[in-house]
Amino acid sequence: MTVRKLAACDYGARHRLPRACEWAITSCMVQLTNICEFLETFAPRRLAEDWDNVGLLVGDANAEIERVMTCLTITPDSAAEAIDEGAQLIVVHHPLPFRPLKSINTGSTPGRMLWQLIQAGIAVYSPHTAFDSAAAGINQRLAAGLGLTDIEPLVPLLDDPDQLGAGRLGRLEDSVSLAEFADGVKTCLTVDGLHVVGNGDQKIASAAVACGSAGQFLSAAAKAGCDALVTGETSFHTCLEAEACGVSLLLPGHYASERFAVEELAKVLAGEFSGLEIWSSRREKDPIRWV
Repeated sequence: MTVRKLAACDYGARHRLPRACEWAITSCMVQLTNICEFLETFAPRRLAEDWDNVGLLVGDANAEIERVMTCLTITPDSAAEAIDEGAQLIVVHHPLPFRPLKSINTGSTPGRMLWQLIQAGIAVYSPHTAFDSAAAGINQRLAAGLGLTDIEPLVPLLDDPDQLGAGRLGRLEDSVSLAEFADGVKTCLTVDGLHVVGNGDQKIASAAVACGSAGQFLSAAAKAGCDALVTGETSFHTCLEAEACGVSLLLPGHYASERFAVEELAKVLAGEFSGLEIWSSRREKDPIRWV
């Protein structure tokens, strides 16, 4: 079983996409609308789930941008980092706001962070589930990192021009035990442990992946004949259902299943907009730890 640490992958070089527009990037400032156009080409909004909130969520599309930070989630720590480091744009995986807000004030954590970012003139863009499903998105990279071949969408999007969709499935060149496959997941995502549902001796020849919290894809994985599903986290009852239908689950954690991708997205943006200063949050961390 061949795996690789995803944080070390050259994401941009392996998945170079056509430029979204023919603008010339020769200075240290880029109009926000140009960055948004590229991101919407890289992770098309048609791929986002109906319930999601993607795109430019905070900010003036005509603003001039010099410094960009990527992160998985806007938290008090990552928001403070963006303010302290003079970022003018945060490209965040998880949307803020995610659900509609009746007010923006400092009485709630989301309201307080939004108020601070707006006061600092920092825009927020989220590709979220469009990035999950993109051609060079999180699930594609995760499937490739685990050594899967013949990769295709787990849930194809009907009539999609690029034949994309949610999740990914594929086959291993050689079947391995569930225990060996779990070791491969740990190596790929650079984690010390993960939760597993299934018998360690079970042979894994095919697997599905769906980053984040994606237990809802269990039935699709079972229908496709997959031996295992890799997702960040899921519910206890989904674990029981997986056991009942004979599909092993591997749960490395929500953070681990997605954080590598925002690190690589910073490299993609830096390759596209060479005049900008772009970094992935250095203060962001997984709130859950193994003991």
